[in-house]
Amino acid sequence: MKNILILFFILTGFFAKAQQKADLIIYNGKVATMQKQGEFAEAIAMKDGIILDTGTAKNILASYKSSTTKTIDAKGKTVIPGLNDSHMHVIREGLNYNTELRWDGVKTLKRAMEMLKEQAARTPEGVWIKVIGGWNEFQFEEKRQPTIDEINAAVPDKPVFITYLYGKAFLNKKGIEVLGYTKDTKYEGSVLEQDSKGNLTGLMYAKETPKAIYMTMGLTTKLTPEERINSSIQFNRELNRFGLTSVIDAAGGSQNFPADYVTSLDLAKQNKLSLRISYYLFAQQKGRELQDYEKWVAETQINKNDNLIVANGYVEEGAGENIVASAADFENFLEPRIVLSDEMEKDLEPIIRLLAKNKWPFRLHATYGESIDRMLNVFEKVNTEIPFNGLRWFFDHAETITPSELERVKKLGGGIAVQFRMYYQGELYNKLYGAPKTQLPPIKKMLELGIPVGAGTDATRISTFNPWMSLHWLITGKTIGGMQFWPKDQILDKYTALQLYTNGSAWFSGEEKEKGKLIKGMYADMAILSDDYFSVKADDIRKIESVMTIVNGKIVYASAEYKALSPEIPAVIPDWSPVKYFGGYQKQ
Repeated sequence: MKNILILFFILTGFFAKAQQKADLIIYNGKVATMQKQGEFAEAIAMKDGIILDTGTAKNILASYKSSTTKTIDAKGKTVIPGLNDSHMHVIREGLNYNTELRWDGVKTLKRAMEMLKEQAARTPEGVWIKVIGGWNEFQFEEKRQPTIDEINAAVPDKPVFITYLYGKAFLNKKGIEVLGYTKDTKYEGSVLEQDSKGNLTGLMYAKETPKAIYMTMGLTTKLTPEERINSSIQFNRELNRFGLTSVIDAAGGSQNFPADYVTSLDLAKQNKLSLRISYYLFAQQKGRELQDYEKWVAETQINKNDNLIVANGYVEEGAGENIVASAADFENFLEPRIVLSDEMEKDLEPIIRLLAKNKWPFRLHATYGESIDRMLNVFEKVNTEIPFNGLRWFFDHAETITPSELERVKKLGGGIAVQFRMYYQGELYNKLYGAPKTQLPPIKKMLELGIPVGAGTDATRISTFNPWMSLHWLITGKTIGGMQFWPKDQILDKYTALQLYTNGSAWFSGEEKEKGKLIKGMYADMAILSDDYFSVKADDIRKIESVMTIVNGKIVYASAEYKALSPEIPAVIPDWSPVKYFGGYQKQ
């Protein structure tokens, strides 16, 4: 009996040790653990989607390598935790990506117009040519937007729709004709410009709401269900290209639940998502928001993972980013600030009470301090009746939130998800209000108060999805055109900026103890970078890409010397898709 027990313990020890052998080891790298500033390791081992250990290459290989372990020589390159965008519209963009010509990263207006013309030449009759966000004139050498005459000259015979930030759109003559728009076409809160004879010029402006722009967008070309699946795969792969491994989807206009979530749900169930996606639900119909949230609270389950292979692979998180139409704090720095409806508090309060009672996390789109003050009044009132007690809630954007409002957010246990909208709109803000005397949004103050802060892009209808452009904004305070928008003494250091994009953002999906650091026990999500983020010049950060992106311990993207390791994905469809010919973010 004694010998049997000894044998049992020997075998138990053997199998326990065998279980610790890694599936994958990256060695000879500069592994930024992000546990503390300046902490780097040479190697990292992972198994079953979890990090086993970090340390010297010699020790990690000796301890965790077996005959079946895959090893990657990082060749001195920097390895960081996978980037996590705390506010992006990844599900909605996946449904549309293959229809869009992206001007993200294009250096000249001349090239942008060439791309427009080239795309028109291959686009079938009846199909729209669309440029939806991701650019502004300050990225171009010419420092100007295209004129409507230039767009008509480039594409006279096929419909074209181009959006500019949240406040303006271009519709060519053929597009006006296809839509049947006339001087009598009206959209609430928006203007369709007319010439002196009453003819539409093709320019659209959002004054109080972007309804004209978004309703028109909804009338343009849509993909088939098969093409939507392909489009979502292509967009997710494009995000992997820049080292993104997680995205928190903030829902958005024209993103109906559950209809517009079916594609990503199907990909999750088939384990075909190359990102971990958490998502929020946004009521779409004005006046019926409370009924929608009552239905969703009763019928859907938050924190339920619909990916059976990857932990937290596809998860419903809660409510937002807009909760009621009357609280839509529309940010359009082409126009003065709008004042929220007097009905806002009455509309918002019962929904916040419902969410607090059912412990549903929520997020709320808020741009201006004047609006945030009123929203906080509602939250504080509900909290006296139904204590939040650790309920995860947060504001999105919060560009002009005040110090006293930050104190109130802190007291209620809230967070703030910040995006680089001012990277694209800083010049416009200056024109309306003058140069800011403080950082907008005031990220350093948020961090000083201990408020959870996550970083993101708010892509794709205003800004690019490239996270390195957002990181450039965080560490320089500049706009995309190079204007110094933040006071220089309020910019972030590289470690803090990256922390906001990794573990900081993980708080917003309740995963701060599970991802965002390269330490034992956390998710094996990481990226090997093309350049060393920690040593390159600030402006060169914009050039960084991932040469290998790993999600759940599996390679989902690889390029350069590792290209052969990149998993294959289907060819882009339909055949005319701009993505097939130009890709997404342009590096020229």
